[in-house]
Amino acid sequence: MAVASTVTSGRKGRSEVDTDADVHGTVAEGFEPVRDAFVRNFTALGERGAAVAVYRDGRKVVDLWGGTKDVDGTEPWRRGTAQVVRSATKGVAAAVPLLLHRRGELDLDAPVGEYWPEFKAHGKERVLVRHVLNHRAGLPVLDRPLTPEEALDPLRGPAAVAAQAPVWEPGTDHGYHALTYGWLLDELVRRVTG
Repeated sequence: MAVASTVTSGRKGRSEVDTDADVHGTVAEGFEPVRDAFVRNFTALGERGAAVAVYRDGRKVVDLWGGTKDVDGTEPWRRGTAQVVRSATKGVAAAVPLLLHRRGELDLDAPVGEYWPEFKAHGKERVLVRHVLNHRAGLPVLDRPLTPEEALDPLRGPAAVAAQAPVWEPGTDHGYHALTYGWLLDELVRRVTG
């Protein structure tokens, strides 16, 4: 890997970037803007600890880490520091409907109810597939919590979402659909693919 810069606290890398952030690692030529954005997370946005690695065509082109790994700020983040990752599956899950769209099997601008008729209930007839994908469907939470058994039932979660009204007019606002996103995408994909 061609290394264009190494950024370390208070030193200049080969690309002449000076930073007071405790950032370490390498970036390949042409990926300096990624490094600059990573450094800005610390110097301007209050990041305490993070790492990023980017591969392109099977080659690591960004490998950066910095800050601290503990709440007290006493343990430095090192290469290989383990990190809890939350909601990492949402991007992967969203790839499935996008692949179906690419194949011509799913229209992003179609109402979800065209594929999932029960979903149309309670003012959701205007929820488009793209609203689900970009967290604008108005369904970030359920009206009532599900028991753990209900939540794990592949039919109960989607049925609960289909049975409720949106929290806001679909497409007019954004709210992270942390609890409902998986059920929405799963049922939509199952309805399209059989």
